[in-house]
Parts: sequence; C-alpha cells; structure tokens
Amino acid sequence: MAPERDTATRERNPVGATAATRPRAPRLDQPRPPRRRVLPEWDPEAFGRLSERIARFLGTGRFIVWMTIVIILWVVWNIAAPAGLRFDQYPFIFLTLMLSLQASYAAPLILLAQNRQDDRDRVNLEQDRKQNERSIADTEYLTREVAALRTGLGEVATRDWIRSELQDLVKELEERRRHDGHVVFPAERAERSPGRDADDR
Repeated sequence: MAPERDTATRERNPVGATAATRPRAPRLDQPRPPRRRVLPEWDPEAFGRLSERIARFLGTGRFIVWMTIVIILWVVWNIAAPAGLRFDQYPFIFLTLMLSLQASYAAPLILLAQNRQDDRDRVNLEQDRKQNERSIADTEYLTREVAALRTGLGEVATRDWIRSELQDLVKELEERRRHDGHVVFPAERAERSPGRDADDR
C-alpha cells in the first residue's frame, strides 16, 4: 500500500515542482471573473419596458392616424411631385418594403409585451391564490374560535338562568310554607336572633 501511495503522490506533485509552478485550483470561496462576451449586452428589463411602450403606441388610434397621414403624403408626393424629386414610383415598392419592415418589427414587440403581461398576470394570480389561502385559513380559525366560545358560553350561568333558578326556589319555598305552616326565612332568623340573645341574658 505504501509504494502505491508514494507513486500517486509523485504523479500529483512531480519532482522539482514548487508552489509557484504548480497549477492553481480554482478557489471556491471567490466568485469567478466575468467572461468576455462577443455579443453586446443589454438590460432585458429596460428592453421589455421599451417594447411595452412601443406596443402600447402601436395599439392606439394616434399611430393609425399618423401612419395614414404618412402613407397619403408618400403617395401624393410620388404622384404629383416633379419626376426628379420622386423617390418611389407608382408600384410604391419602397413603401411596401417599409410597411413590411414595420410589421416585421411590430409583431415581435407586441408578442414580447404580451409575454411580459402574462408573466405579471401569473405573478398576480399566484399572489391572489396565496392571499385567498390565508383568508380561508383565517376564516376557518375564526370559525373554530366562535364554535369554542359558543360551547363555553353554553356552560356559563347567565343572568336569565340564575333569575329563573331563583324564581323556582322562591316558588318552592312558598309551597312548603303553605303545606308545612310557617317557614322561617334566613332574613327572619337574622331579625329574631337579637331578641333571643336578650331573653337568654
């Protein structure tokens, strides 16, 4: 086992290699240096906001009015202007090319704006779902608490219940008084007790 270990150590650290000549392993506690990119970098958030602005403008009546005015001026100029000043003859090929270019850029911008709106809607729906779950949990908790309070109040003596019990006791005492003769109430005993003490003296 020892010779094999020495051979592996020699292969990793060749004879004559020092700390300066050994290849350094990448450190895991430090971030990697940024890579050089050939393509230009852009902020996707800023590009998305710009695409949304363009898509909003393309979907307004102002854009349609301005585009109609530009096309009318283009056609009138290339028909009524002198021959030397015309830049697009009757088939208006250059105008068709410009409109096609505008449409080819407008469609991806509109799709990008729709995707961003879909992402926002998805996030809003997720937040609404979590809020609904919290509301349902709170409602269930409050329902359980109210049920527990009702159960607890069912075992508590209320004022009406005590009053009805006292009325029943008074009726029972009156009935005993009628049947058994004179029944001494606690108040009468308290009134008679001083006289009894005087007689005893």
